[in-house]
Amino acid sequence: MTFDGAFDAMAALHAACFTTPRPWSAAEISSTLDNGFTFLLTEADGFLIGRVVAGEAELITLAVDPKARMQGIGGRLVDGFLAEARLRAADSVFLEVLDSNLSAQRLYARKGFEVKGKRRGYYQTPEGLRMDALILGRGLGA
Repeated sequence: MTFDGAFDAMAALHAACFTTPRPWSAAEISSTLDNGFTFLLTEADGFLIGRVVAGEAELITLAVDPKARMQGIGGRLVDGFLAEARLRAADSVFLEVLDSNLSAQRLYARKGFEVKGKRRGYYQTPEGLRMDALILGRGLGA
């Protein structure tokens, strides 16, 4: 598989996982990864994109094939994200999650994330409805 093919496969997986927020295209995935701040973690049925800037890490997106969920893939990817954030000298991490995505919130809570705030109307559904995002975060202390 070429790297471009990998972006196509990631975009297809992202589309299988998300309608809100809207799925990313292969070009958006490629451009997001095209700088020194972002990184990609992969497993056979999932991927995670993160970045570290000025001591703060952001989990940008996490996608796990719906047919492969509940097998620990998301947890391993989040563990990898936390480890990579530490390697890149981050002190804290954050992410946004759709406030109705309870399974993702449970995963992040198991990894030590707590609700830090809410972004009202942050996401838009395909029908044009605005939905809130929760901001989750945690420190990376020893």
